[in-house]
Order: sequence, then C-alpha cells, then structure tokens
Amino acid sequence: MGVAWVPFWTAGPNSLSAHVYTDFIRNTIGVGGDIIGREDETLEFIPGMSKFRIQDLPEGVVSGKLDSLFSQMLHLMGLTLPRASAVFINSFEELDPVINNHLNHSKFEQFLNIGPLNLLSPADNNHECLSWLNTQKPESVAYVSFGPVMVPPRHELVALAEALEASGVPFLWSLKNNSKSDLPNGFLERSRLNQNGLVVQWAPQLQVLAHGAVGVFITHCGWNSLLESVAAGGGVPLICRPFFGDQRLNARVVEDILEIGVKVDVGMFTKDELMSCLDLVLFQGKGKKMREKIKGLNEQAKKAVGPKGSSTKNLKTLLELVTNN
Repeated sequence: MGVAWVPFWTAGPNSLSAHVYTDFIRNTIGVGGDIIGREDETLEFIPGMSKFRIQDLPEGVVSGKLDSLFSQMLHLMGLTLPRASAVFINSFEELDPVINNHLNHSKFEQFLNIGPLNLLSPADNNHECLSWLNTQKPESVAYVSFGPVMVPPRHELVALAEALEASGVPFLWSLKNNSKSDLPNGFLERSRLNQNGLVVQWAPQLQVLAHGAVGVFITHCGWNSLLESVAAGGGVPLICRPFFGDQRLNARVVEDILEIGVKVDVGMFTKDELMSCLDLVLFQGKGKKMREKIKGLNEQAKKAVGPKGSSTKNLKTLLELVTNN
C-alpha cells in the first residue's frame, strides 16, 4: 500500500540494541544456566555496548522466563523493527553518539532521535512542593521518586527513610498514600516538625528536577526519568536503584558511561549504602564532577532541540516521512 511504518521506541537506545541483537547475544553467550557465574562479563561483541554486562540485560533476553508471551513478544519485536521505514526515540544523538550512529547506519533504515521531549512540555508551577523547594538551599535537596508503577519493598522504604533522616539531607519524596504505612513510626511527623522533608502523593517531576534547590535524584532509573534528569533545569545527578526491564542498562549508562550518578552497590537500598551515596553525590569532589558533566549534557540537550539542532532536524525528517506516505 506504500504506507510508511514508523514505530516509536519508548525506552533508550541501549535497550533497543539489546532486543535487536537478542539472537546474536544468545548464540554468543548462551541462555539460562549457561550464564551462571558469568554475569559480570561485558557485551563488547555488540557495537556501543562494551561497558554493559550480562547482568544488565532486560529479562527475556538471556534470563528469566524466555518462553513467556512477553519475552516472545519482545524477541519478535526485535526481529521485526529493522523492517520499519524509520524508528524514532525520545533522546538526542549527542547523549550516546556511538550506539546511535551504529543503529542509524547498520540496523535501521533511519534511526531518529527527536528528544528530549520534556523540553517541549509546558510548566506547572502551582504545586505545593515547589513552594517548599523555594525555601531550600541551592543543590541541597534529594528528590525521591520511582515512577507511577514501581514501589520498593517495605524493608527498602524503611532503609531509605532512615538514611534520609540520619543524613540530615532535606528531601522531597513522591510516594503513594497506600505506601506511607510502611515508613518507620514517626517518620512523617518528625519530618514535618523538623521541616527537613516533604512527602507528597505526586510531584510535577519536570518542574522539580528543574528547580535549583534539587541536588540529587533518587530513582528507579527508567528511561524517561534519566532523560528528564539530564534535560531539566541545569541537570541533576542520580542515585539509581534499578528493578527490572531496561532500568539496569540505564543505571549502567548513568554510572559508567555518562558518569552522572551512581548505582547502589548491593542491588537494594540499605541505610549505610544510601547515606554513602548521598554524601558522595552532594558533598564530595566526585559529585562535583558529576554535576559538571550533567550540566554539559544539559547544554547539548537544549541545543539539540534548538532551531538548528540534531533533534529538530530529525523531527523534520520524521514529519516528511509521515506526510509523504
């Protein structure tokens, strides 16, 4: 019929590469029991993935229930996407030029980065938490959010609350009301009394991350959260606690590739681990370097969506492709 098929990949380029290369990965390293004890091996045989490890791969690639309907769907999707007229993504080329260049020239007819889309979103400056942020010192607040789906288990919520309280770091925490009962006894009351923390059911994340008082983002490291942290305001370093899907890949991007944050070492929140991460990002020299790097990426992101930027150019290409078919 001559109609262009132009799918939108909602995660990052690294997860897309993992699914497009699933068969190659399986043939190279095996699956299931074949990878036990080899989880730290790198994926250097995939262009642009040399710093990623087997353990970072999403479930359904070489581990987990490979025969589940969801895993089979992702596998088939990875096989089918290269047939598209173009694949577009919420990112910008300068964030990871190596893998973007490879996908654009070796895997897809066209691979179009048209983001960060959050730079095109209108601001909402009326939420109560923004007024509270106005009372805080620059780059001093820890913003905590795990997106609309994920809630850490109770023992991790307790560890997170204890770390925030013991560290004295002011915090803004977006937490569903039905999870507040899992917090330590008296935590909410002490936070209100000491005026060092605010727990809300929902926060306008783009505006929070753009606020000058926010110094670190504690997150599950979904792709949208990573990109918003880079592009909002002047950029905010991250403390990552990935749970599933592409989140481990994204955390690797944050810590080892972009060097704009850290991943919790033990795979879950503990009081001591999180206090160490907060100290590193907010008060140590390494944290200062993270802020410098993310500010540089922030400038590149804003340039990408500018009149002559790479994302603006790609968006025009996408519109031409859609309207001419």
